[in-house]
Amino acid sequence: MVNADWGAFGRSLATLARCLLCGGASQRFGLCDPCREELPYVDHGCAGCALALPEAAAAGLCLGCLRRRPPFDHAFALLHYEYPADRMIGALKFSGRLSCGRTLGELMADALRRRDRELPAAIVPVPLHRERQRERGFNQAVELALPIARRLGVKLAPGLLSRVRATAPQSGLSARSRRRNVAGGFCLDEARPPESLALVDDVMTTGSTLAAAAQACRRGGVRRIEVWVAARAELARSRS
Repeated sequence: MVNADWGAFGRSLATLARCLLCGGASQRFGLCDPCREELPYVDHGCAGCALALPEAAAAGLCLGCLRRRPPFDHAFALLHYEYPADRMIGALKFSGRLSCGRTLGELMADALRRRDRELPAAIVPVPLHRERQRERGFNQAVELALPIARRLGVKLAPGLLSRVRATAPQSGLSARSRRRNVAGGFCLDEARPPESLALVDDVMTTGSTLAAAAQACRRGGVRRIEVWVAARAELARSRS
């Protein structure tokens, strides 16, 4: 072992890494270069809710946010919630493919690092209710937040926010029903919260869950709140 070629050993290990999507050789973040480059990135998102905007949108806000701003200060979404992002998130949430969470979190961190914005003091994964977390065995938001916090060098604070009541799944509900479903569902659990934080979740559709979480943080004294999600979905008449 004294004369071991550690460079060759490292290269041989690298050849074992396979792209999560196509099974080819993985180059970065668990994906091959072609698969990574072809992901459905949100190139121009509304600063208020991360909804995709035309490149020429001067205000940086969608019409919905111009009429009524969400209770958070800025929103970031990495991808559109379409193939293959939807499959990756589904594999994470429902099949326990934690490698998908790691890849998405690393891609989010890479994009967030390139922004010209001050980083928050803490990263807070949106919590599941304890019953749902017990059923699933993990929280997908934590799996995303772990690599983000590590790569950005920001404190991870998973215990800062708690979900105080069980709610029905948001999928299939109208925008109004989603808001009612999660209203008052979160509580900030720290007497001295950070000045700023980023809430991390897998998907934002109407933003109701993140809005309820942000309102709890705001009531607890957090001054600046961002939301960071792996994917942005759209729901028809999402402001109804």
